Amino acid sequence: MFTRRQVKRLLQRVPGQRRFGVYRFLPFFFALGGVMEWFMIRVRVGQETFYDVYRRKQSERQYQRRLEEES
Repeated sequence: MFTRRQVKRLLQRVPGQRRFGVYRFLPFFFALGGVMEWFMIRVRVGQETFYDVYRRKQSERQYQRRLEEES
């Protein structure tokens, strides 16, 4: 595992500290978010992707709301 000193040294090696400050890490997080989104869309775990589950749950909630409104 990394020690605090090693992590600090690693973070100081990222260029742009004087000009951008903390915001120099923003492109890394942007890319990480893009990779995570791609993973959720494209990678299947079992038979479903994240968005398949999301759409199914959303349609189930709409169906339940319609049943409650009718009764």
